[in-house]
Amino acid sequence: MVVRIAGVNIPEDKRVEIALTYVFGIGRSISNNILTATKIDKNIRVNKLSESEISALRDYIEKGELHVEGDLRRKVTSDIKRLKDLSTYRGLRHAKNLPVRGQKTRTNARTKRGKRVTMGSGRRKAAEKT
Repeated sequence: MVVRIAGVNIPEDKRVEIALTYVFGIGRSISNNILTATKIDKNIRVNKLSESEISALRDYIEKGELHVEGDLRRKVTSDIKRLKDLSTYRGLRHAKNLPVRGQKTRTNARTKRGKRVTMGSGRRKAAEKT
């Protein structure tokens, strides 16, 4: 039995508290809030949930005030586009693919900037034999 919530397949062998975090926009605290609101035990496994509990979770997430998956991704991209259009400092950092939140870039920031090749000694390599 595959459990789909907000268009995402939820893993069946994990606890419900952890499995809900596979949905984009739901972390541990929101997951706990959802489970207390729907009165579901957070330690139960997903494959042990009844159909009524699954439908209660699905209804709460999709009908609630939560922004998840596609809506949230669209909101984030539109916010970044707005910052770029206004030419704010943060927007320029996003456009140049550099860290936005004040991290230093002299030595770190490999995740954001990608693999870089340093200069080396500056000496050219010897010509190869033909």
